[in-house]
Amino acid sequence: MFAVTSEESAALQALGARLRRRRLQAGEPQQRAAARIGVSLPTYRKLERGDPGAQIGVWVRALRLYGALDDLALLLPESLFDEGATRQRAARSGR
Repeated sequence: MFAVTSEESAALQALGARLRRRRLQAGEPQQRAAARIGVSLPTYRKLERGDPGAQIGVWVRALRLYGALDDLALLLPESLFDEGATRQRAARSGR
């Protein structure tokens, strides 16, 4: 297992802070937000803390809840790939 770098941790904490601001702008307590995305309160709190152990699926539901699901595509934009390229396999590493 890889350790989370300080840069990664800071990015997750910033994401959690933005989620918290969205929730507060919506006037929702944490308990209601957690219930709306189908997780426990401790799990929701992990998101707002930027805990790296929070599952990506929970993040997806939180993004959808606050109308930001389309922004998920910005994490790995299509423009990084050549649409005309043929499918290639990654090189095998030595065993």
